[in-house]
Amino acid sequence: MAEEEAQAPQAQMRVLGQFIRDMSFENIMAQKGGGADVQPDVQVQVNLDAKKRSTDHQFESSIKLNVTSKDTSGDTTLFVLEIDYVGIFHIENIPDDQIHPFLLIECPRMIFPFLRRIVSDITRDGGFPPLNLENIDFVSLYRNEIARRQAEGAPKADA
Repeated sequence: MAEEEAQAPQAQMRVLGQFIRDMSFENIMAQKGGGADVQPDVQVQVNLDAKKRSTDHQFESSIKLNVTSKDTSGDTTLFVLEIDYVGIFHIENIPDDQIHPFLLIECPRMIFPFLRRIVSDITRDGGFPPLNLENIDFVSLYRNEIARRQAEGAPKADA
């Protein structure tokens, strides 16, 4: 029995590629001719998605950010950034019951530093101070999404 456990295949994950699937940056302040004397309030919404690809053992995991910066002294929007950043992964020997959390926690954790740099560059190149995103707690995001889905599904189970 111990010999079987010793020969159990180890989990494997490789990042095969990363890319921006979709991106939009709108500098609303510049379009309206606004000045540079503003105090920004930045709001970041994060959504995660994952799916199996047609090739064996390949999966996609994406981080979708919606970043809105408004002037704190008013309700003027300074800029809006929407980005869908995707990682393609080769994953083997992960049990089926663990693949979903793996794709929505570990995979985003691997590609997040690259997305952070892109967001910083885009905001800087768009005429604003570079936006350095805080670390994202992907475990909490995953747990909150599971709880939300269970809450939505609970009334349907009674029907």
